[in-house]
Amino acid sequence: MPGLARTIAVAMGLIGGVVASQGPEFAQQYRQRLGGAIDELQRVIQRFDTDAGANGHKRSDAIDRLRGSPDSLVSRQGDAMRANVERLERLQRHRQDFVDAGPFDRLAIMLRDADYDLAEATYHDFEPAVPATHEGVAAAAAGLVIGWGLTLLSVTFFRRVFRLGRRDTWRRRTPAAPIQPTRT
Repeated sequence: MPGLARTIAVAMGLIGGVVASQGPEFAQQYRQRLGGAIDELQRVIQRFDTDAGANGHKRSDAIDRLRGSPDSLVSRQGDAMRANVERLERLQRHRQDFVDAGPFDRLAIMLRDADYDLAEATYHDFEPAVPATHEGVAAAAAGLVIGWGLTLLSVTFFRRVFRLGRRDTWRRRTPAAPIQPTRT
């Protein structure tokens, strides 16, 4: 394999390694944002529970009362509080999935069950970092091998395609040899 192809394959492998190493870092920053969202929703719901209790209501009764109000603003606040409670429960289950998962499963859990709003916010604020965990190093190594291997496969494929194309072109351009009469 020529030197240029090897150099490109190594470069693509390194790029693949750097990009793949950021997956675990993104998942880690997502988990931090997930924890912050849970903390904030817990504060909002705790305030609501305190207000509901001060008025002699449980959370569910207070939400139903708000939702049943003829005042559109009040009714919407009831819908919003119900959505907050449901989201908190969903995010807490999601965080527990991360706690129960091994280090190499966390990225898959984030990709499979991510909260879209948190993932988008994480993406916008994402700061790349050098992987210092086992999963970061493993992801970098996998990305390096995949990037390097795909580049080599692509180069080999295109090299064969162009070789076949040149052979066919040469065969078509070569005129057939004239047939010589034979003497008898």
